[in-house]
Amino acid sequence: MAQRGELIDNKYEVLMEIGRGGMSVVYLAMDKHLNKQWAIKEITKIANDANNEVVVQSLLVEANLMKKLDHPALPRIVDIIDNADKIYVVMDYIEGESLDKILQRNGAQPQERVIEWAKQLCDALGYLHKQNPPVIYRDMKPANVMLKPEGNLKVIDFGIAREYKQKNLSDTINLGTRGYAAPEQFGGKGQTDARTDIYCLGATLYHLVTGQNPAEEPYEMYPIRTWNPSLSAGLEYIIEKCTKANPDERYQSCDELMYALEHYNEVDDDYRNRSKRKLRAFIGVVAMSVAALAVGITFNLLKTNENNQNYDKKISVSTATSYDEKIQTYKEAIELYPYRTDAYIKILEAYDANGQFGETESMEFMSLYNSAFSGSNKGKYDSDGIEFAELNYKIGTMYLLWYTTSEMEGDSLRVRALKAEPFFANIVSNNVLETEFKDYGIVKSYYALCSFYKNYVVSSNNVKEPTYEEYESLLITLKECINNLDDYDSSDKAYIKLTVYQSLLNLLQGQLKSMASIGIDKADILSIMSTIYDNSEKIRNTITRDATISIYDNIMKNRNSYTKNVDTVYKNVEERN
Repeated sequence: MAQRGELIDNKYEVLMEIGRGGMSVVYLAMDKHLNKQWAIKEITKIANDANNEVVVQSLLVEANLMKKLDHPALPRIVDIIDNADKIYVVMDYIEGESLDKILQRNGAQPQERVIEWAKQLCDALGYLHKQNPPVIYRDMKPANVMLKPEGNLKVIDFGIAREYKQKNLSDTINLGTRGYAAPEQFGGKGQTDARTDIYCLGATLYHLVTGQNPAEEPYEMYPIRTWNPSLSAGLEYIIEKCTKANPDERYQSCDELMYALEHYNEVDDDYRNRSKRKLRAFIGVVAMSVAALAVGITFNLLKTNENNQNYDKKISVSTATSYDEKIQTYKEAIELYPYRTDAYIKILEAYDANGQFGETESMEFMSLYNSAFSGSNKGKYDSDGIEFAELNYKIGTMYLLWYTTSEMEGDSLRVRALKAEPFFANIVSNNVLETEFKDYGIVKSYYALCSFYKNYVVSSNNVKEPTYEEYESLLITLKECINNLDDYDSSDKAYIKLTVYQSLLNLLQGQLKSMASIGIDKADILSIMSTIYDNSEKIRNTITRDATISIYDNIMKNRNSYTKNVDTVYKNVEERN
């Protein structure tokens, strides 16, 4: 077993143990060459141990299988080290929380969130099935899906995945997790194929949306509305079709399942009934079309006017209204007009005024936002409009400057940057807004900072180091961010500013070796640090909260050591060169 600080292959420094199985250990390690974190799975070879030999070979098969794959929802294998006595597999370190942990803590998840997750997982499985030969995952379950800090999913543990062999009539061994596994996964009942993964995904969706574990009593998947009558009949139909015992009765491909997920409302029994009623009403109305048209237009005008008045009233609630009542009223406004942005901004302002925007508020808000502005709803709202840009700017800044990370996520700008990045991207990617949106310049600098975290600080989408130009751009971005913070106004702006200052200092310290090696001017780094310290001192007299004072004290306590570290790192690089 590797010890903390030990070097693997003279390259990977072991930081800590993060997982352990029957014959394997997983470490978090730092790549000393690239200054990046990876997960490393270790298996010790045991001579003359048949069981160990099977595990070793299984690990190598898994690693070689994964090396060929490239999909955002799948982990990457970047290195395989086969020593005389151990095998190490170096792979993406996936930060986040598994869906089974989320279920244990929070129970059944909101329907819209589960459907969005389902689309991500369906896309990943579809990618696997389209490989040549197809790859069958065979172990989809909440414990094997990680929710990353920025909200995307990652599928883990490919220990029992296999390449589909067309001539095989059946699988020879039982593989999978009872409750989630399809009947054909239990040897002798047919070969596993793409439809096996569709079954496992259906069982996973059942658990996520009902909170009922199919591997526990009553050991049966009842219609989901048995547990919650408010759930969609369309989603119920999809899950039941996915989990048919006979593979021929399931969806036959992930493309077919994806279409159903994107149109689940059209499968809904209520939708069918409404359609039938509309058809009967249309036939009956034809004879009175002129009169009905006049009545209908008058009614619609009156109804629209009434809805507008109700909406304006709901988003203009008294400042004396309680926090919970405000949130509920704004949600009712969103139900009236899902694509108007005023109510969403009002909810964010309520979070800000309440002094809390953390995981709970984030999940509540994103459930509303995703229902209107993502997936199959694209095209129903004006993505080029200033109102949509202002909403995304508000969301992005809330995440970047105000989001309170959970204990699991860790308290750092990295998490906030990952959550904020997609919203700034919505603005920056729109060329129309460059000349129309007044805060486009600020957004562009925030987006550059978030993108740097996404590409180079997280462990990681990219194994290459930043270029000289990218570091130069980062330093310009940091200066812009510091300047922009001067204009940020909040009841707790001192706390926000100092929190960001601390994070920017940590970012600079973390990138020092790379910046020195690539030739970034030391004076530029020291200048930014000096500005941060000067700005921190300027707001010291405005601080009243103990938590804010603590951040200020920490910044100032490390001032000399951080500055000295810059000199030391640059001196060491000069001596090596």
